Amino acid sequence: MALNGKIAVVTGAAMGIGKAITEILVQNGAKVVLLDVNETAGKALMETLNKQHGQDRTLFVSCNVESEQQIKAAFQKTVETFGGTDILCNNAGILNENEWEKTVSVNLLAVIRVTYLALEHMSKLTGGRGGVIVNTASLAGIGPLPSCPVYTATKHGVIGFTRALAAASTMSGYGIRFNAICPGFAQTDLLSNMNNKLGRFSHLADATTQMVEKLGILNVSEVAAPVLELVTDESKNGEAFMIFPKAKQYVTFPKVSSSG
Repeated sequence: MALNGKIAVVTGAAMGIGKAITEILVQNGAKVVLLDVNETAGKALMETLNKQHGQDRTLFVSCNVESEQQIKAAFQKTVETFGGTDILCNNAGILNENEWEKTVSVNLLAVIRVTYLALEHMSKLTGGRGGVIVNTASLAGIGPLPSCPVYTATKHGVIGFTRALAAASTMSGYGIRFNAICPGFAQTDLLSNMNNKLGRFSHLADATTQMVEKLGILNVSEVAAPVLELVTDESKNGEAFMIFPKAKQYVTFPKVSSSG
């Protein structure tokens, strides 16, 4: 998929990985709608990118991914402004073992909610153009992060949802590819604040710090580049792409028979 003229929607777009994803999509020719609850950072990024790449290249919409009404309005605004949606990056996420229900709500329920509302605009079965959806999971979606069991559960859920929808899309004719990125620890506010959000697992903070030191820390641009690969490479569907500071690889899952 060449990105010139394509329309992307990115959640959690104002900072961190979402900001890097937004920037790389715009740099490669896409128009991007930035969804975030942080209006100050979101509007600032929109203004910067429009100044660099042209006034009609980005649009910021204040949107809480926990609100179906706000998501619907954001997609409608995307249609009114740019004419449709070709790419969705479900990137908004939190880590807070104290507020585990909110963590499930933002990290998993919202990914499902935004995806299903996006399908109404993107699926070829409902008059859309098809396209690609990339969900931000985590290395914690492949193997457990002991200090963050709820975060781990949500990211496992994102990968399962992504892979199942990739198969469903192929079988149903949505014309949409679904992939997930699984970065290790990235230099974001989520990482900086992690040890303060461990709740009943705060006694494992030192073990988590040791894991960070062992695996290393990604910069956000190192996460955004694989997103671009998953968006543009039309052979990629149902993939989970692991990203480490010195390596990246696609996950090979065990094959399970349809009858099992």
